Amino acid sequence: MADWKISEEAAVLHRDAIVWDMLIPLAGHDTSPVIEEMLQAMVDGGYTYVSFTVATDWHNMNESIHALGRYRTYFLAEPEKYLLIETVDDVLRAKKEGKLGISFHFQGTNPINGDLQMVETYYKLGIRHMLIAYNIKNIIGDGCMEQTDDGLSRLGVALVDEMNRVGMIVDGTHTGYRTTMDLFEVSKDPVIFSHSNPSGMWDIPRSIKDDQIKACAKTGGVISLNGVGIFLGDNDASTKMYLDHIDYVAKLVGPEHVGIGTDWLHPNERRANPPSAAHNPMQVHMDAHLKASGGKSRGPSWDKIDYVSPTQIPELTDHMLKRGYSEKEIRGVLGENMMGVAKKVWK
Repeated sequence: MADWKISEEAAVLHRDAIVWDMLIPLAGHDTSPVIEEMLQAMVDGGYTYVSFTVATDWHNMNESIHALGRYRTYFLAEPEKYLLIETVDDVLRAKKEGKLGISFHFQGTNPINGDLQMVETYYKLGIRHMLIAYNIKNIIGDGCMEQTDDGLSRLGVALVDEMNRVGMIVDGTHTGYRTTMDLFEVSKDPVIFSHSNPSGMWDIPRSIKDDQIKACAKTGGVISLNGVGIFLGDNDASTKMYLDHIDYVAKLVGPEHVGIGTDWLHPNERRANPPSAAHNPMQVHMDAHLKASGGKSRGPSWDKIDYVSPTQIPELTDHMLKRGYSEKEIRGVLGENMMGVAKKVWK
């Protein structure tokens, strides 16, 4: 067991809690040793469940299906360590058996290729939530980095209805302001932000405004906080800064609407994919991060960006106790809030 170097009270609480990270990018990670290092960090951080990105708006349907097949095979090959999650009961089973529960998501809707029939198919293959747009416009809606701020398309409205029907969680992260506000009106189920931060703390294009946070919470949704240093501050991925963002959202809408979505990339993965690697999926991902910072961070190269690591989450539990959060509130932020949304939406 990892030495967390936290108080005994925090260690007991963290060990017993459901720790649920709503987003860690796996798309483009094809080096087994790096994946194993990433997974070990999650185990060391006391994780119960993680949702992995397997495709984005840069991937077509064929690429997305093959990625799902590849990663499902990877995790199914080690049933003593991992459990592919279909229901909330599976998450509780993973906790009981000491396994890491895993499901998948898309960062963007291009993997469906405009075909709503694919939503149920992807759901059955383990896609449990889907972002609407990744930074730029697609046929469903606008991204947060677009020149325009148009809303949800008519196809987008039908897509949300289909996601509600099959039990896939609607996710507004990376999505344009007006499109997210349309999501909150159209969806019959809670809507989430899987890895977003408040612009009231760090005002960059990638952040979300107070009224977006309030509207999300009004649906019964959860805002899971992103751990990328240039989205938290000037490349500040300290546990204190991460908790400052949690505090902001908790004070605005209540701690019951707060969760974790670190968006963490292992340092070895960043070193393995240097900026000179043209068209590398991770370069595209990290270039998007730098652009979404709006130039406000003082410009580390993408492989120098700091992240909140899964191994910091036990320290987060300790810090929350010291700031006066109750045990119930801490358990909620660590995972039970997001698990509550899953209970309402997953089918």
